[in-house]
Amino acid sequence: MRIVILILLAMINFWVKAQTIDVTEFGASPNSLVDATVPLKKAIEAAKGKSDVILNFPKGRYDFWPDHATETNYFISNSSSESEFPVKRQRVGLLFKDLKNLKLEGNGSIFVFHGKMISWVLDSCENISLRNYTVDYERPGMSEMTIRSISPTQVIVAVHPDSKFTLIDGKVQWYGEQWIPNPKGFFLARVNPYQDKIFYSNWAPFQASKAEKIGSFGIKFTGDFSKFKADTADVLTLRDAIRDYVGVFQNRSKNISLHNVHMNNMHGLGIVSQFCENLYYDSVYVEPAKGSGRVIASSADGMHFSGCKGQITINNCRFSGLHDDPINVHGTHLKVKEMISPTQLTLRFMHHQSYGFMAFSRGDTVAFLHAKALQIYGQGVIKAAKLVNDREMLIELEKPVPSQLQLDDALENISWTPALTLTNSRFERTISRGTLVTTRRKVLIENNVYYRTGMHAILIENDAMGWYESGPVSDVTIRNNQFIACGYNSAPESYAIKINPENSERIKNYYVHKNIRIVNNFFKLEASPLLSAKSTMGLLVANNRVEKSNSASGGEVRPAFNLIDCTRVQIKGNKFEGDKPEIRVRGMAKEDMKSDIKFEIPNLN
Repeated sequence: MRIVILILLAMINFWVKAQTIDVTEFGASPNSLVDATVPLKKAIEAAKGKSDVILNFPKGRYDFWPDHATETNYFISNSSSESEFPVKRQRVGLLFKDLKNLKLEGNGSIFVFHGKMISWVLDSCENISLRNYTVDYERPGMSEMTIRSISPTQVIVAVHPDSKFTLIDGKVQWYGEQWIPNPKGFFLARVNPYQDKIFYSNWAPFQASKAEKIGSFGIKFTGDFSKFKADTADVLTLRDAIRDYVGVFQNRSKNISLHNVHMNNMHGLGIVSQFCENLYYDSVYVEPAKGSGRVIASSADGMHFSGCKGQITINNCRFSGLHDDPINVHGTHLKVKEMISPTQLTLRFMHHQSYGFMAFSRGDTVAFLHAKALQIYGQGVIKAAKLVNDREMLIELEKPVPSQLQLDDALENISWTPALTLTNSRFERTISRGTLVTTRRKVLIENNVYYRTGMHAILIENDAMGWYESGPVSDVTIRNNQFIACGYNSAPESYAIKINPENSERIKNYYVHKNIRIVNNFFKLEASPLLSAKSTMGLLVANNRVEKSNSASGGEVRPAFNLIDCTRVQIKGNKFEGDKPEIRVRGMAKEDMKSDIKFEIPNLN
């Protein structure tokens, strides 16, 4: 909180002293559709070397075309693999590099991007404030169509006017401004607008069918739809599965503030911050423009934080219409592939979508861990580090590695782990989770509404075998939130909150996560249990209110609590309406838990 207050005071002082650069003086012409890319390059260049600058946009529409956009070469966490996007060339509308003490004032303007572009990049910047504007795309990367009628042999849809298409030999060809999707990688999600739910679906029946155009925006598909699940008025949302672009990229930057920013549409992964420090997001809205008729705002995540540090504060934000997680906070595990000397190791990026960036630098502290058990057994300090190629790093440590180190163990950069404060925000119409967080610093999740998230509203994982997203949590408070009918896409294990480290090997008396408090929340569960927790030491679930949980299909009543290999667990003072709650316990002794709800310890003999 002290960091946030200092940042806010610095912002107020800045606005009093700052000099103004008006973008129209460099040729930007609002409401003209004229390309603002080159004028903005000039205006941003004029800000370099100056202290306390306001980059001012008189209110209007500013268009950014790809023809003169800067082409960059960024390796971005959780984006695309070598086979999917082998040459990392991303065009950027607004590139801010090596800038300090700059404020972008949008005055309520809308920035409209054409083609595939990263809307803005902050690279090696410090003390940057972006405020009061909207980002949208002339042709969103998401194609949307509403079902008008459906039968086992035919589906008729009305295509959103923003979703450009043509018919070639009875097949639909979607297209954008200077781009077409990869037909081998379509991803389809079905939105039920009346239930505010998004379901996983399948485009294959449409690809195999015959398409005919009806009027300007209608398509009739004739084929085998006997196994296709949908209802009239559902909205089908279709995109390229390849994450070649992101909506925003913030890299190696510090003290960044976003205020009153509307992200109506984003290609790829959303607002990505990679190795950034101190991020303050207030009133950031990832949702389609009101009245646009669209239902999806992001092809993947809303806000993604990879390897950040300092304080991340997200307040008064809203997320609606996403094909993946609104918030994900994590680091990256790299595996040990070669022990060159007692102080030198070759490390490898393992996940196909995360690689090519400097995961470790001189002076960083690292944790050593056994990958399958996620057991940390030592620390070290980086003396030197370099990328050998896109997949491998060579690091030198100040002291010899621990004697326990084995090939295929993992390293985590614990210098770059942030604290997170997430407050007063709303999560809805997301196909997957609401918030993912794995950081050892202090985490507060308070006064938020999780409304019908497709999977767990909150997921705490940590793994060194799958996504390789690190690390353990040690101080988490989940307080005064509302969890409404979450988890319909992850049945039967559709817990509103899931603590699920991916440790396939259990080490006796070693626990991956610790000190998690879930208190004073309201849960409204639709045939879904409340909490699943694994390998956690110090878990308090107290004074929560839970409305009646409907039984699962087939009459199965699932336990409200599912606890595996946990200790120092307290469950008390929770009020349940309806069915008597059940606790399922595995891998624990009776002394590992205190509860005012009766439970039984299975006899393992």
